[in-house]
Parts: sequence; structure tokens; C-alpha cells
Amino acid sequence: MKNFIVLTMVCLVALVLVPQIHFANASLEGKVSEKQYVNIRAEVWNLFFRMTTAAFVVGAIVSGTMIWLCWRFRESHPKNKTPTRWERLEDPTLGDSAEGH
Repeated sequence: MKNFIVLTMVCLVALVLVPQIHFANASLEGKVSEKQYVNIRAEVWNLFFRMTTAAFVVGAIVSGTMIWLCWRFRESHPKNKTPTRWERLEDPTLGDSAEGH
């Protein structure tokens, strides 16, 4: 557990420091042409819309899976009308002597 915490802290520090070092080096050079200039607001909105699209896709997959599970395992489904071998027993913890328990 201690190694996991240390690894997590190292990753967080790396995620914070690497972009700061990159921006510091970029600002020290000072030679940014108009072609290299990036509109940060546009990049942020682009990232926001990408993440929103990903969230909607994941939500649709989860919702579809839940709908399928509810539809498949409903009580009125033909496969679920016959009781299972455990539902036929009076005490399911005892098992059946024919099953070898």
C-alpha cells in the first residue's frame, strides 16, 4: 500500500510539473510566431466538447446495457417461468442428495 501511495504521489507531481516546465521554457524563448500561437480558449472548448461526447457515449452504453438486462431478466420472460433447481428445494442451503452434496 505504501508503494502505491508513493507511486500515486510521483505521478501527480509529474502531471503538475511537466506542463509548468514546458510553459516556462516556451515563455523564456519568447519567439512565438503567429502560426505557432494557439488560442487557448478554443482548445479548452474543444476538449470540453470531446469529453462531453465521450460522456454521452458511455452513458448511452450503460443505459442500453441496463435496459437490456431489465428486459432479459424480467419475470415474464419465457426462460424465467420455470423455477431453477434451487427454487424447487424447500431449504436451498441443504442441497439435494442426488446432486452429491
